[in-house]
Amino acid sequence: MPNQSRPKVKKSRALGIALTPKAVKYFEARPYPPGEHGRGRKQNSDYKVRLLEKQRLRAQYDISERQMARAYDRAKKAEGKTGEALVVELERRLDALVLRSGIARTIYQARQMVVHGHIEVNGGKVDKPSFRVRPDDVVTVRERSRSKHPFQVAREGGYAGEGETPRYLQVNLQALAFRLDREPNRKEIPVICDEQLVVEYYAR
Repeated sequence: MPNQSRPKVKKSRALGIALTPKAVKYFEARPYPPGEHGRGRKQNSDYKVRLLEKQRLRAQYDISERQMARAYDRAKKAEGKTGEALVVELERRLDALVLRSGIARTIYQARQMVVHGHIEVNGGKVDKPSFRVRPDDVVTVRERSRSKHPFQVAREGGYAGEGETPRYLQVNLQALAFRLDREPNRKEIPVICDEQLVVEYYAR
């Protein structure tokens, strides 16, 4: 389980991306790294730039370094560009798609929903956030969990946010269900990352 001791707002500012809706306002007010030297000039080596990009991608999916390295190894074997394959690989995680569907508000909440056994894939309970969803898989909230407050909010569109639902998902929030229609394309995935720098980090 990734270490979540660091406050999300501080982590967001350090990485230069808002990791939660709450972090967005703080980030707009203080768009520089935390700490007394946050606004000072910093010398960025090539290594540091690549490391930061890798950390940014990791943080957006809330995964451990080990999970990231495994995803990279799988992406290397895929056809096409390794960087794009890596982001697609991460996007197919069950917790990521629960977030994209609007059933959860943040990746942290999505992970919790999965771990606590509230989510089914094709009618069977799945409690591993890293479960890789395949095209035509149907993901639903378990019947016994639907009366819980977070799912009532989701059903009313409370977590759907400002952005559009990605085209690779077919979502029915009233039914608290969605289907992965096809593999995502990198351009459609709402993740802030220069994935080529991540590839360069692991290829060094």
